[in-house]
Amino acid sequence: MDVGRFAPSTTGPAHPGTLLSALLCWLDARARGGRVVLRLEDLDPQRCRPEWSRLMREALGWLGLDWDEVEEQHRARERHEAALDELASLGLLYPCRCTRATLRAAGEPAPDGGVRYPGTCRARELPGGGWREAPEALRVRLPGGRISLLDESGLELGGDPTRVFGDPVVWRRDGSPAYHLASVVDDAAAGVTRVVRGRDLAASALPQRALQRLLGLPEPRYRHHPLLLEERGAKFAKFHGAIGFDALRAAYEPEALCGFLAHAVSLRPEPTPVRPRELVSGFDWDDVEPADRLVRVKAGRLELGPPALDARR
Repeated sequence: MDVGRFAPSTTGPAHPGTLLSALLCWLDARARGGRVVLRLEDLDPQRCRPEWSRLMREALGWLGLDWDEVEEQHRARERHEAALDELASLGLLYPCRCTRATLRAAGEPAPDGGVRYPGTCRARELPGGGWREAPEALRVRLPGGRISLLDESGLELGGDPTRVFGDPVVWRRDGSPAYHLASVVDDAAAGVTRVVRGRDLAASALPQRALQRLLGLPEPRYRHHPLLLEERGAKFAKFHGAIGFDALRAAYEPEALCGFLAHAVSLRPEPTPVRPRELVSGFDWDDVEPADRLVRVKAGRLELGPPALDARR
């Protein structure tokens, strides 16, 4: 049985982009007769708050989505630490003292919007007492070599992660697991076979596949879907800041918003009200518009713009 997961960060309220991603992930699983897990990614101690987790669940339930399992990622620390133990036993962990400022000055742009790590601290070793005594961020020495990886949509995700990204951080300076490590460990624990998420996260697939192979974890299939974009001056950006869940709930009935989202990706010819379960039987990725879509907010409601084929994000 296929297992999917929707894994939003709980750093703020759900917005139209969040709800579109949740809907597509949920439809993918339900149309296959599979299971789908809601994983609340709440590891960032500075940005995540319990009330955001509660409101995220409330927003998804309001839209009409249900889950076979709900996880709070911060509760999985034991398995995150076990993964660090495994990487340490392989001699692959090292402490990194580099700051963001020094990396921006020394590194090259990476496809995820960050900076390729140039390997400045790669020769350093862990403290004598092991990784738990390291006061700095921890990185993993990735082996060189190309990884072949293709998204189900045909998007090329492969490459040599050491050349594209450099060694990723797997444990943050604040003592919490980093995104890539937690994601692959928790996907494996939940039995995830399909990762459906926005195209803005497509670049994450390559370092995550590298970590899966180092840790001997299952390798799920990837499907990255188009985004809703908002216009900010002369450029487009991922849609999130213009309108949140409270404003959406005040302006829409859940069926009406679901209809708008389905229409935005061409699953419905018109934005007529619909429940998520009514979309399951006819769901097919071939029907999903591959281009990102521009969305504007006017008088508290959403207005769909043209496909953003050349949008700069």
